[in-house]
Amino acid sequence: MSTSFRVAAVQASPVFLDLEATMEKAIGLIARAAHDGAHLVVFPEAFIPAYPLWVWYIPSGQTHALRELYVRLLENAVEVPGPHITRLAEAAATHEINVVMGVNEINTEESGSSLYNTMVYLGSDGRLLGKHRKLIPTAGERLVWSQARSSDLDVYNMNAFKVGGLICWENYMPLARHTLAAMGQHIHCAPTWDRGEPWISTMRHLAKESRCLTVGVCQHVRMSDIPDDLSFKSAFLPRNSDILNPGLSVIVDPDGKIVAGPAEGETILHATITNDEIQGPRWQLDTAGHYARPDVFSLTVKTGKRPLMVERGN
Repeated sequence: MSTSFRVAAVQASPVFLDLEATMEKAIGLIARAAHDGAHLVVFPEAFIPAYPLWVWYIPSGQTHALRELYVRLLENAVEVPGPHITRLAEAAATHEINVVMGVNEINTEESGSSLYNTMVYLGSDGRLLGKHRKLIPTAGERLVWSQARSSDLDVYNMNAFKVGGLICWENYMPLARHTLAAMGQHIHCAPTWDRGEPWISTMRHLAKESRCLTVGVCQHVRMSDIPDDLSFKSAFLPRNSDILNPGLSVIVDPDGKIVAGPAEGETILHATITNDEIQGPRWQLDTAGHYARPDVFSLTVKTGKRPLMVERGN
């Protein structure tokens, strides 16, 4: 029998660099998505406590301004696992909904002073299913985020559907996409700061290539969302528009057709998919099946931790 799965994509702004207030907003949005019948809710890249948008506006040589904002971001970042992730997991269990959340994660296993751009997977039973650290921060993002030192790509069973994802421009990495396809994913999450073209075309291509329901979800951020006490607002941000990022989130079906969005303003997009609607198109194209040609091509993925220090006895 065909099984259906309803997905929600949250296009919203966090309470900028305010961990506790953003947590409350996120928990409220989880409840709202569940009330509207979603089995899975996907949040944007680095939603908690904010995407560090200043990296696209402050020159890299302005170290004082960059340090000030980095300290604020670090103070409001989270540990995974940790108490704030536990709160989100409890909300997922309370409302019986799976959650994919973008966070700024502290490297607690080492210095406690570096950050990762991380996607956290929470089950509808309240379990922390896993996490994925962004492999390569893009351009200016390297002023804030470390790159993951090994692959933690995986897919997770949610209501008989396998859910995976890549963060923002990781979706332009063909081998990363193929890794998830080889793991058999059905729903692809693409939390991002990107918007418009060619990003929307990328979401359509990815959906058709992978034959997955693809969720491209972005923040909607206005100048008025940035606190006035942050000096970079007046010193570096543009003054000709209130919109810093319109969002333009989309949900795309396995044939590459947009079924929700592009969205404007703060909103939640919804789409429903059945397993038949995923499996049917793979009769024509299955990049991890009859289109794979492992006799010609092969892919090796290095997994496991790469610790900074290994202690050895005498």
